[in-house]
Amino acid sequence: METKLTINGTEQRLDLDPRTTLLDALRHHLGLTGSKKGCDHGQCGACTVMVNGRRINACLTLACMHDGDEVTTIEGIGQPGNLSPLQEAFVSEDGFQCGYCTPGQICSATAMLEEIANGWPSHVTDDLSGKADLTAEEISERMSGNLCRCSAYPNIVEAIRKAAGENA
Repeated sequence: METKLTINGTEQRLDLDPRTTLLDALRHHLGLTGSKKGCDHGQCGACTVMVNGRRINACLTLACMHDGDEVTTIEGIGQPGNLSPLQEAFVSEDGFQCGYCTPGQICSATAMLEEIANGWPSHVTDDLSGKADLTAEEISERMSGNLCRCSAYPNIVEAIRKAAGENA
């Protein structure tokens, strides 16, 4: 089945089995190995990418379901020598240890910061009429779909706050 995706700003036409997940299309057909296959059940967030600006688990969706969509992977957020502010904050705040979950964490946090900027509340947001405060509780709630087996959570929270311009 032919599927057209715009991946990190570049249009790609893929001829895929309709059962191919978006994650497998990215990794095996396009060679974009930044997104990781962690659990393959949507429970760990290692495969998080952004589709049309919203974060999703790429292991739980078929590539053909995103025909015509814009997909941003970690490779589209920044590259060595040209890191995004969030990637720089992950480095400076030691927001990773083994690094396996880091691409999904950064994709998720990038989309999460956009959600906050757009006024989307979370389950723990106190004031539904204003901008959410980037407390540890708020960030933890919003990032709860991304697991870190090394338990770098405090540093991940600080990296997100730093990238957002908050006092850590």
